[in-house]
Amino acid sequence: MHSLPSQAVRPLSLSPSLSASRFPFFSFSLPIFHKFKINPTIYKKSQKGPPFLTLWCCSSGSVTAKPSSELSRNRAVQEPDEKVLALRQLFSKPGIGIDAYIIPSQDAHQSEFIAECYMRRAYISGFTGSAGTAVVTKDKAALWTDGRYFLQAEKQLSSSWTLMRAGNLGVPTTSQWLNDILAPGGTVGIDPFLFSYDAAEELKEAISKKNLELVYLYDLNLVDEIWKESRPKPPNKPIRVHDLKYAGLDVVSKLSSLKAELVGTGSSAIVISMLDEAAWLLNLRGSDVPHSSVMYAYLIVEVDAAKLFVDNSKVTPEVMDHLKNAGVELRPYDSILSEIRRLAAQGANLWLDTSSVNAAIVETYKSACDKYLMNHGSRGKIKNKRYGESNGLSIGPSGVYMPSPISLAKALKNPTELEGMQNSHLRDAAALAQFWSWLEEEIHKNVKLTEVDVADKLLEFRSKQDGFLDTSFDTISGSGANGAIIHYKPEPESCSVVDPNKLFLLDSGAQYVDGTTDITRTVHFGEPTAREKECFTRVLKGHIALDQAVFPENTPGFVLDAFARSALWKIGLDYRHGTGHGVGAALNVHEGPQSISYRYGNMTPLQKGMIVSNEPGYYEDHAFGIRIENLLCVQEINTPNRYGGVEYLGFEKLTFCPIQTKLVDLSLLSVEEIGWLNNYHSQVWEKVSPLLEGSARQWLWDNTRPVAEQ
Repeated sequence: MHSLPSQAVRPLSLSPSLSASRFPFFSFSLPIFHKFKINPTIYKKSQKGPPFLTLWCCSSGSVTAKPSSELSRNRAVQEPDEKVLALRQLFSKPGIGIDAYIIPSQDAHQSEFIAECYMRRAYISGFTGSAGTAVVTKDKAALWTDGRYFLQAEKQLSSSWTLMRAGNLGVPTTSQWLNDILAPGGTVGIDPFLFSYDAAEELKEAISKKNLELVYLYDLNLVDEIWKESRPKPPNKPIRVHDLKYAGLDVVSKLSSLKAELVGTGSSAIVISMLDEAAWLLNLRGSDVPHSSVMYAYLIVEVDAAKLFVDNSKVTPEVMDHLKNAGVELRPYDSILSEIRRLAAQGANLWLDTSSVNAAIVETYKSACDKYLMNHGSRGKIKNKRYGESNGLSIGPSGVYMPSPISLAKALKNPTELEGMQNSHLRDAAALAQFWSWLEEEIHKNVKLTEVDVADKLLEFRSKQDGFLDTSFDTISGSGANGAIIHYKPEPESCSVVDPNKLFLLDSGAQYVDGTTDITRTVHFGEPTAREKECFTRVLKGHIALDQAVFPENTPGFVLDAFARSALWKIGLDYRHGTGHGVGAALNVHEGPQSISYRYGNMTPLQKGMIVSNEPGYYEDHAFGIRIENLLCVQEINTPNRYGGVEYLGFEKLTFCPIQTKLVDLSLLSVEEIGWLNNYHSQVWEKVSPLLEGSARQWLWDNTRPVAEQ
């Protein structure tokens, strides 16, 4: 799956006691919370948040963007107008009184993928992409999204919406647009649960330049008010225990290390709001969010306690025992703010990652701290009975604003997690070989298959593999021009038939009990044009260059991004997405803090045990799309020299599926690159063929032969 914008830099690490024999290039003697320390004074705000806060604008003046209707006049017009009108009617209601309302993509946990009941931006705008921000004023409606979704947004937005192609020359950010169209003294409303504190503060500061006020609407979400009974119910499927044989480290050990970190930073407790962080820390998995093995919950870990805020109906007896044995108490999901107030009233210093914890929680804590000081300020310095031992004398509670230490710990996979990722990728490879064998045979028999038919069949093959749970994202099955829509999702009523005379892009992944997969292959069932072959080969050259990269430790991912683009740049081509994203172990298919992207704000170094995707691409709008994606694990490389006494790192492949050589222009490849391709296919045959038989095994043999023999 294509890479996302850079995520927040949020360190931590871990050290399982299990053997690393399957992964001899790892040395896991690290503490759970990484030696890599963050200086809170240089921690930049808004490294994670809604897209409108991180997009560059190349013009500081007033900008007029073309309405989406001018960009695609012939598309079917949806009807969000009545919804927008109903939303505007709420602006003047008592207790609201706003001139504009911002609807982000996120839920209260800043998730990329969210439950259907929280898809407010999709409901109000009709645009279903996973990234975007809608803004409605009393007479305008605009939607911002990034380059992955431009074509999709053109198709889905009605003429009443203006599409803002974020990042393009002359396109304003949301705050610039609001400053331009609202009169001074105007008010902008948001649901503070849906914005990280940093995002809200940045927005507040940006619009204050034109004397606009940001208003937090705590008690109601305006989209929910008009959605009413038709809004889907919140998910309530049961939570499950993620077995130690897959997790590699028990909950007590993880919590013990985290609590030690709390003491070291002078914190009384930490508030964990990211869903995958809570799931990883507690060795739990859920199915509240499509394609992601997480449950909606908050977690507060104190020096001597831990509380999970979750809908109790999801907690099975097994999960209850699991949590009890780890010393974790249960609390209602909706009681998080009251617990924040209670902790502040006790003088607790809360560790809050303001790049991910929502503004409602942080503002509630700040207000409760102010109340504490009002009640106790006249008494001078106080030593809190419960927290005084770790924090010393204090006049009251205060926040510890630092990145979450869990993000990096989760990213640094332990040997058990790596083994699970390796095993799940091999089973996934077998399913893919069976699928591609079937698809090629059907195409050659002139069977008419839609993009949805193909995606459904792939799911059928995967579902037969041991430990299969779900897809890891909506399969991107794009024939011809649809392949150029970077985040294309075929729909039964509108998808295309797979055309054997056009390029076909398939980006897919799976969730297994022991790992998460993500792979993209681009193929042609007929005879590709010279243009298609050149573009494909240059994408392949970039893929090979990144795969073979060797780099010193402490190298951030953005340094490697140009490796994957160089061959395209040489003929003036590029692609509008990052090159690599982190991937969780039986968790989210997109994971931070690491990434490989042209967005240079993410300074997180690539480290041993991290998993990243390698997925350069090229897309010609309304023509075709190309992407080649494998998952890689960062490993130590034994170089003959170690300049500066540092380690050098490289990558180990996790994905094993043939790359179609029909699309390769061998004249553009060096001898070394041809050697890489042949060696990769040799590994694919060696690792995957024992899992296959019959026509699938024959297909694998035919597609892994050295190119010199073809």
